Amino acid sequence: MRQANRLVGKTLGELAKHIRPGVTTLQLDKIADEFIRDHGATPTFKGFPNPYGGPFPASICTSVNDVVVHGVPDNDTVLKEGDIISIDCGTLLNGYNGDSCYTFCVGEVSEEVKQLLEVTKASLYKGIEQAVAGHHVGDISATVQDYCEGFGYGVVRELTGHGIGREMHEDPQVPNYGRRGNGPLLKASMCIAIEPMITMGKRDIYLKADRWSVCTRDGMAAAHFEHTICVRKGKAEILSSFEEIETVIKSKD
Repeated sequence: MRQANRLVGKTLGELAKHIRPGVTTLQLDKIADEFIRDHGATPTFKGFPNPYGGPFPASICTSVNDVVVHGVPDNDTVLKEGDIISIDCGTLLNGYNGDSCYTFCVGEVSEEVKQLLEVTKASLYKGIEQAVAGHHVGDISATVQDYCEGFGYGVVRELTGHGIGREMHEDPQVPNYGRRGNGPLLKASMCIAIEPMITMGKRDIYLKADRWSVCTRDGMAAAHFEHTICVRKGKAEILSSFEEIETVIKSKD
């Protein structure tokens, strides 16, 4: 699980080098696909089944601006100055799954969008602090919800984090809203993906005609950050990594 998730972090770090105005989301997908396969793994998202339509056609999800999750890479979506793009990436390596997501700025973005990203990422780490043996899933959920709603943001309810291991999506579901003390008990060695999906405006969403892309109804921006973690007795172990990503981002500044 560590190896699979570290590869996800490295893949997102590689993509960070190429995120700039003028790049298409399909170009990013090709870079990710090649990088994952060159490291002996399989992109988990490619061919992932959809209850509403055909299998996912790409190796990463590229969700731009008002797209919350599951954006499909294509040649028509060209990144421009001031955009944000959430890239969700999954790998299957030696029978185990890695899963992580990071929301990137394309050039300079507005201060209000920067704050949305900062708050969403901070809520992820606050949720991870609750992911210890003896707590409940609801402790994670309520922490994320309370923190983000404190800034007036919307917390998407129809989509959740999840257990992860030999399968990409396993039990339990890990919502970003809920009550402390509720939900499944967290036990040592459980692996879960925690992934706040937060909107600048209202939390209402809809599914685009491509049957994959989930967007905000009010057209306002959304952010998505995700780590795969292993529950421990004292402090959760974060299996994925933003280190490679943020090293690249700092080098661009």
